[in-house]
Amino acid sequence: MNLAGEHTLSAFDEDMTRLRALLSEMGGRAEKAIDDAMAALVAHDLDASARIIAEDIEIDRLEIEVERLAVQIITLRAPVADDLREVIAALKVASVVERIGDYAKNIAKRVAAIEVSGRAQVLTVLNAMAEVASEMLHDVLNAFAARDATAAVEINQRDSAVDEFYNAIFRMLVSFMMENPQSISSGAHLLFVAKNLERMGDHATNIAEMIYYVATGSFMPERERGELPVV
Repeated sequence: MNLAGEHTLSAFDEDMTRLRALLSEMGGRAEKAIDDAMAALVAHDLDASARIIAEDIEIDRLEIEVERLAVQIITLRAPVADDLREVIAALKVASVVERIGDYAKNIAKRVAAIEVSGRAQVLTVLNAMAEVASEMLHDVLNAFAARDATAAVEINQRDSAVDEFYNAIFRMLVSFMMENPQSISSGAHLLFVAKNLERMGDHATNIAEMIYYVATGSFMPERERGELPVV
């Protein structure tokens, strides 16, 4: 390889390393936003919820940076085959992670409207659900960095646990609201929290499907999904 070719390859590697680092930072911030939003909900911490809402702008900024770098890589480095698939997938992953950050922000926005006293059982299940969703996000971004198709399939299968949590919370809250009409407003907000967590799980599986495609060049087989109640 001539010197110019070596320089081009080195620049490409540096750009790809930077792209992966940006996605990792986005994922870390989104993961923290999920955990912090649930902690704020349980503690009814309005100051923490306000901070989470304000910090979401940083996830948005990182998405824009990923988009600019990806376009630069495609324009200047002309990647092909596996490399091109990874750059295109990175664009989609950034969009998905930004959306997960928005769901965490939405949970934080509902903290002020939710009365948590007497809701220990629901909050326990919501926290368990959030933990699964947060771990899925963490693991799926590690799998993306490693192009690990096997891990992607395993993470995709975990979404059924998130769906089961959602169904359990839905039944629990609907029953409680029927028996206690004065709780309907707060209960409805809790249902939306559960729905936001359920959507996080769905988005983590979307990333898993992208990983599988990047790693194998083929699409992940569809998995069967149970029916979810409509909110």
